[in-house]
Amino acid sequence: MDKTQRRIMGQPFSIPTSQPKKKRTPMMSFFPKVSGKLRFQKQETLKNMFFILTEGARDCSAKKRHMAMKGLGTLACEAPDKVRKYNKIVLDLLVHGLYDPVSSEVIHESMKTLSIILGKIQGKGLGSFFIDITLQTRTLLDDENDSLRYSAFVLFGQLAAFAGRKWKKFFTTQVKHTRDSLLIHLWDKNPQVAKACKTTFQACSPYLKLRKEYSFQSEEDQRNPKLCRQLSHYHPELLQFFYANKIL
Repeated sequence: MDKTQRRIMGQPFSIPTSQPKKKRTPMMSFFPKVSGKLRFQKQETLKNMFFILTEGARDCSAKKRHMAMKGLGTLACEAPDKVRKYNKIVLDLLVHGLYDPVSSEVIHESMKTLSIILGKIQGKGLGSFFIDITLQTRTLLDDENDSLRYSAFVLFGQLAAFAGRKWKKFFTTQVKHTRDSLLIHLWDKNPQVAKACKTTFQACSPYLKLRKEYSFQSEEDQRNPKLCRQLSHYHPELLQFFYANKIL
């Protein structure tokens, strides 16, 4: 860390405000600018922003952690090269945010930012973070919060695309454990969640037919046509997709 970075980490980051008499913390003054559509220009500014965001992501304040996660998402959109450079640091922060013990807002923002970053890095460099992200995301598929469920389905669908050969066996097992959630939320009360679930179901379909026990084509399912009737009525195109791919 150079002198400039140490100075920024050790001293307040002051930004002029329109109301100078109103006291604002340096971190809270900084985040709204990062969360907006800010165009980053100078490399030094990018570096400073990144280190301030990493500090915020570890802050004891849930509000600051939430805003830091949001800022990292904006940084990933505006300066993906910077995120790739510090890939492991960013992923570590986001995984910790995904397991935040206090704030559902931090968890939600971490998932949204992970979705952005996975798209930027195309799943490269995930390493063992893939396991941590998958396990926690799977538990959120049935969360009572609509926003968390929606983001969890989106992220889980992305993970299906990035499992690769290394995590294929692991992810296949996770999809097997997730099958009930995938079926239930096709009829989720929230239409956006149901739509995200449908997309994720299709993304996970290759993992459902790798082995006979992972397929819906069991004797029990064949004896009970209820699932097929429901799909035929509510999601005929999904039923056709399952038939075409020999999942049903």
